[in-house]
Amino acid sequence: MVREGAATGGAGTAPRRAEAALASLEASPAAPDRLRRILEQALVLAGASFAGVYAPGDDPALLRLAESAGLPRTLYGLPDGYPTSGASPVAEAHRTGRPLWLTPAPQPTTPAMAVLPLGPPGGGCLLVVGDRPGGFGPEDRACLELIARAIPVPAPAVAADTGELAADAFRLAMDTGRMEAGAELLRLFGIAPDSFDGRVETLLARTVPEDLPALMSVVEADHMTIGERELEFRILQPAGPPRWLRLRGRLLPRGEDRPARLVGTVVDASTLRSDGTDVARVQRLAASLATAGTVQDVGRAVVAALRKPLQADRIALAELENDRLVVTVLDPPEPEAWPEVWRSEWRTEWPDAPVRAMPTLAAALRAGRARIWPAGSALEPALGEVGPGGLAVLPLPGACLIGWDRPHHFAPDERALLTACAALTGQALLRAQAFDAEHELVGMLQRTLLPRRLPRLPGGAAVARYLPTTAGLEVGGDWYDVIPLADHHVALVIGDVQGHNAGAATLMGQMRTALRAYAVEGHPPDVVVAHANRLLLDMETGLFATCGYVDVDMEQGTAWCVRAGHPQPVLRHPGGTAEIVRCEGGPPLGVLDRAEYPMTPLRLRPGTVIALTTDGLVESSGLDLDTGMDRLARELAAADPGHLGLVADALLAGAQRDDDVALLLMRYDGMAVRPLRESWTVWRVPQAARHARRFTRRTLRAWQLPPDTVDAALLVVSELVTNALVHTGGPVRLDLDLAGHRLRLAVTDSSPRGPVKPAGIGWEATGGRGIRLVEAVSAAWGTVPVSGGKQVWAELATGG
Repeated sequence: MVREGAATGGAGTAPRRAEAALASLEASPAAPDRLRRILEQALVLAGASFAGVYAPGDDPALLRLAESAGLPRTLYGLPDGYPTSGASPVAEAHRTGRPLWLTPAPQPTTPAMAVLPLGPPGGGCLLVVGDRPGGFGPEDRACLELIARAIPVPAPAVAADTGELAADAFRLAMDTGRMEAGAELLRLFGIAPDSFDGRVETLLARTVPEDLPALMSVVEADHMTIGERELEFRILQPAGPPRWLRLRGRLLPRGEDRPARLVGTVVDASTLRSDGTDVARVQRLAASLATAGTVQDVGRAVVAALRKPLQADRIALAELENDRLVVTVLDPPEPEAWPEVWRSEWRTEWPDAPVRAMPTLAAALRAGRARIWPAGSALEPALGEVGPGGLAVLPLPGACLIGWDRPHHFAPDERALLTACAALTGQALLRAQAFDAEHELVGMLQRTLLPRRLPRLPGGAAVARYLPTTAGLEVGGDWYDVIPLADHHVALVIGDVQGHNAGAATLMGQMRTALRAYAVEGHPPDVVVAHANRLLLDMETGLFATCGYVDVDMEQGTAWCVRAGHPQPVLRHPGGTAEIVRCEGGPPLGVLDRAEYPMTPLRLRPGTVIALTTDGLVESSGLDLDTGMDRLARELAAADPGHLGLVADALLAGAQRDDDVALLLMRYDGMAVRPLRESWTVWRVPQAARHARRFTRRTLRAWQLPPDTVDAALLVVSELVTNALVHTGGPVRLDLDLAGHRLRLAVTDSSPRGPVKPAGIGWEATGGRGIRLVEAVSAAWGTVPVSGGKQVWAELATGG
């Protein structure tokens, strides 16, 4: 930053406006919020983002933050106190009595800072921070000097922290929530002093629910900056409308032998409220924006905070994309409430307002400060018809337009409110846009890594559902999969990677791919899960994952279940009863190096439904796992298994959505026609291929296949067995499988290297024609890895 000395005075428009505003505040020197209103003029007139007063307190060696306005000081890394002997700009201005102007250079994103002494040296300082490029201009500096001269050195305006409490005062220990309260304060809440239990929750329970977030933003230490705060809120009464109360408090920092404390007063505000000067609106908006995750949430919070209190007729929030305003929130949403140019640009729900039709708006956005046009201002129709009685434009990452139909007088408090709201909303929108972009990216990643569709199952049906959480900022690592395996086996997989971020979603995809690869290789279920555990440990991500794996034999109606720290599967039996299967389990994946994962056998009758889910469906902050599993079993028992999609939707209807939810259902129907299957171990003898052909001929004739199919099958078996014997070592196995009108011939060996089809074969070549012959006579052929080797297969059509 570049340091400069004293500012040169100015007599422009802004200083004259500052003099007028400060003169009106001087008329009420006893106003309890006068200091805050003075600081708000720095936001309105000088385009500041933060303004705070640092003054000497009980410790003369330390300047404490006495009051502030605008954005939270923590956004700029400002502490709540500065040593008077330190080298900070605040301490220097306090000691010397000279103002300091710190202009950002060369980084344009570094905020500008102004430090102005209050009176002679030793009287404290006004600290102002601004985000505009170039820092504070001459008119801004003149305004800030006027504001600094109008600030008295503040004294604590709340109840003392020692001695007897005043009737309307309180002391709250932030670490325990224990509270001391005066008799008048308790009377306002309808509590007898001798029956008060000393818990702040007792008073909060009587607050109107809509006002509770704003009140919590004050009484929670993490959300309140040092300095005096004021808030109006409502409490419920036994009869009649809620009562308005006003809280004024100061957060005192933690000491060596005492916790941080909030001290202050609460008074009846029913006769003090003024809709035009209610400083609690900014606090309510700040509390709402703190929980706003998306751009839509931010827009709704702004509409709720401004339209009704300001009696505005319409509000629009829009993002700026090239030369267009892409509207994100419109209130009211009906096209008839907006100018003709807007209606002509309507897109589905809302319009894309053309900036080219509103050059005045474009200029205001380039200037980067709030603008207000009173009734009768000469504006282009596309802008003027938004607020013929008055129009306010707040620059954001985009813009917020607030319009009135009847002539509206903009009081100084409203201007300060609009400026403060613009700063708060701008920060919230940047956060929400980042969230939306990341959420869309991770959501797209999640959708890409999950199966697009589930395979058709022989003798059964499967459906799956995935619901992302509605809490938090990111998508998690829940996944599911249905893997067709050899011999009409099917693997059902469900899992959950620790965390909710792009890393969890990426790791989810890696684990799903790994489990599928291990399963297709032909490993038994316990080995598949153990291999996945070893892989996750070797990846050294620091994350763990839970997993449920069920291998179902669709021919026999049997299954093996393996669990790695995951919730139990639930079986719905054909009779309408449901059972939580007590499968033995091992630790989550990625936790122990030598973990064991025992297998539990299951018996399935036709009509049985297997339900696998992640913990987001059966466990939440208000629901323990056992209760959630029991509820899932009851709901599954009451469902109609004939419509699995409807069953899945019904089970998800009660999801708490505190976490991601993945749900996988499979109904076992049993195979109407079981395949015929025979195997032959090929001996490594000179006549091995002939023995394999003889076995094949006897088997296929017994299956009564037509002669042309038998001849083609003998050719395929001869070529595949010969290749395995010539190019590999170890055992070789021949499998014959007839299902419907498809004959599958498979040769398994111990070499992982697959057969290669030559690109071209010359007339003098003595080999390489075998695979081409297999391809010519087969409907399909291929190779798959199996445990310790590979399997080369070919399928033949057997006719009708």
